[in-house]
Amino acid sequence: MVESADVIKRRDTMNVSDETMLFRKVDDEQMTAEEVLTRVYQSIQEKGYNPINQILGYLISGDPAYITSYNNARSDIRRLERDDLIEELLKEYAKAKQL
Repeated sequence: MVESADVIKRRDTMNVSDETMLFRKVDDEQMTAEEVLTRVYQSIQEKGYNPINQILGYLISGDPAYITSYNNARSDIRRLERDDLIEELLKEYAKAKQL
């Protein structure tokens, strides 16, 4: 099959731009560490798992497989760095113990 010059010309003009494109998710809401931990805790509990053990497994290993994908819990917990989540937990512990 021989392509016409018109078809070849159109294909050549459909080049991809060399400019870097930036993609932003529209629904990407900002969440505090407290909000993330609360939502993730509730989702894990609703699935019938032990939230303390599962969140601890994630915080120690960094493996998101410890967190259920139910209610987007796995995506939520990965929004923040693990050290930020640990910091929030320690702050709340100190506050509860009045340290």
